[in-house]
Amino acid sequence: MFAGRGYANLPRLFHRSVPTVIPAWLAHYRRENLSSDALAGVIVSVLVIPQSLAYALLAGLPPQAGLYASIFPVMAYAWLGSSALQAVGPVAITAIMTFSVLSPLAAPGSPQYIALAAGLALCSGLLTLAFGALRLGFLSQLLSRPVVSGFISGSAVLIIISQLKLLLGVQAVGSTSWQALQSTLFHLGQANPATLTLSAIAMLCLLLSRYGLIKVALRQGLAAKKAEVWVRVMPLLVLGVASAAVVTLDLDTQHHVAVVGAVQEGLGTVNLFFPGLDALRVLLIPALTMAFIGTVQNITMGQALAAKRRERLDPNRELVGLGAANVVSAFYGGMPVGGGLSRSAINLAAGAQTPMASLVAALSMLFIVLAGTHWFARLPLAVLAASIVVAAISMVDVKAFCQAWSYDRADAFALLGTAAGVLMLGLELGIAAGILLSLITLLVRASTPHIAVIGRIVGTEHFRNIERHGVETIPGVLFLRIDESLFFGNLNAIEARLAAELTKDARVENVVLIMSAVNRVDTTAMEVLTDLNRDLDGRGIRLHLAEVKGPVQDRLMSSPLWKALSGKVHLSVNSAFEALAAERMVETGLYVI
Repeated sequence: MFAGRGYANLPRLFHRSVPTVIPAWLAHYRRENLSSDALAGVIVSVLVIPQSLAYALLAGLPPQAGLYASIFPVMAYAWLGSSALQAVGPVAITAIMTFSVLSPLAAPGSPQYIALAAGLALCSGLLTLAFGALRLGFLSQLLSRPVVSGFISGSAVLIIISQLKLLLGVQAVGSTSWQALQSTLFHLGQANPATLTLSAIAMLCLLLSRYGLIKVALRQGLAAKKAEVWVRVMPLLVLGVASAAVVTLDLDTQHHVAVVGAVQEGLGTVNLFFPGLDALRVLLIPALTMAFIGTVQNITMGQALAAKRRERLDPNRELVGLGAANVVSAFYGGMPVGGGLSRSAINLAAGAQTPMASLVAALSMLFIVLAGTHWFARLPLAVLAASIVVAAISMVDVKAFCQAWSYDRADAFALLGTAAGVLMLGLELGIAAGILLSLITLLVRASTPHIAVIGRIVGTEHFRNIERHGVETIPGVLFLRIDESLFFGNLNAIEARLAAELTKDARVENVVLIMSAVNRVDTTAMEVLTDLNRDLDGRGIRLHLAEVKGPVQDRLMSSPLWKALSGKVHLSVNSAFEALAAERMVETGLYVI
């Protein structure tokens, strides 16, 4: 029944995408890396505690969900992924996507909301697993970097907006970020002074450490890696000092400073479930969006980390690892996870060598959870919000916009359009707007190809644009180079340019289309070229082709154009030039340069 070739290849594809039971990095693990990996894992587990709690709250989930998502999902990725340094766990993008998708459907923190979040993690994980098993890692290339930067920048602004109420200590409601912003501004006069003071001091310390501490440390002769570790430690120090202030001054009971509150003790339970049909209908599109964004972000970051160590990344195994991490998280923790930029940076700065560091980090987090989470109860939400906002500020990629603006305005507009779409339309429609802008840009570029009249550089076989170089030409011969494949969308532009060149020079008797940059000629283009050949022949002008690529020639040879071509097909531009120059010499006795 399934004997077809495509079905027969599926097991082989899955086998190539999924590692054996014992991953290669563990089977060939070097003992000298153990101390570095163990130290890095412990450092990462401690430093990401505030981040894990904060991102769980950002996603609208109980704080312990962030801790749980930093244990077994991390182990699953370390076992199945291919990146040596990438650290998976709760991240800002997946957190804000979770909140944006689910907050209109259920009250954040409610049992229904928690179940929907787990369903979202499961669906996105299964989709990502399918992408990896079917070797669809190339999907990460469908989004240009400006579009990804625009999406992340727009998401960062949404994250900042969502945290303003916690920074100010006001009660704000709203099912969307803009409604929450309006509510926050409306209640601005009710800001809690103690909360505002805590968040302002925390923001100042975190911003100074992120943007000033490294420069100062380097001036003092501290190694760059050690300076980065201090920057990563600063959020933990700030949170520790702030928590001590809350406990010492009773800021939560006396001055109404909001704190994390009771955090579930112990390891938690594994919930084996599958969302019903109604939930699947609601979650399918958001899960597909999350899987797609996770694919792009995870592979892009993994490749950047691999490049630092001159290693190769297997995109399909990355997707298998990320998908497995989300599936595990669905049953334990219930929070979608992804490749974290800050987590991976901490992992790298702490000296991690292999995925063993992630396993140690997960085991350390497990120990922390088992040891008791009651001491997290009085962590001030304002300081957690400050750490999220500072991280989000660094996600707004102004440099990418400036670079795109100076290099290619179309890409800059795609970046801005994606960011604006995320802010005004939401995450799913925002990324759809970015993809649409990218496609429109590609279509516009393809429909307005660069076309150049070329001539030969004297004494060589090289041909260049007559407007840029001093070249020799043959009177009555037009060499036209088309730097784009020929398809129905750009034929009008090509015909218009040819007509303009023929109008300029009424002596033209031969037109040579140089097809070195033409990778495809579609049916419409073939028919238009056939008509063009007939029209030019009627005017006494021969149409020649030069440097036709093999696959293009294979198709054209069976077309009416090939049989009716009034001129010749030349192997190279230079051979066409020599042949037509010789003809001209025979006719006139000389040719004019």
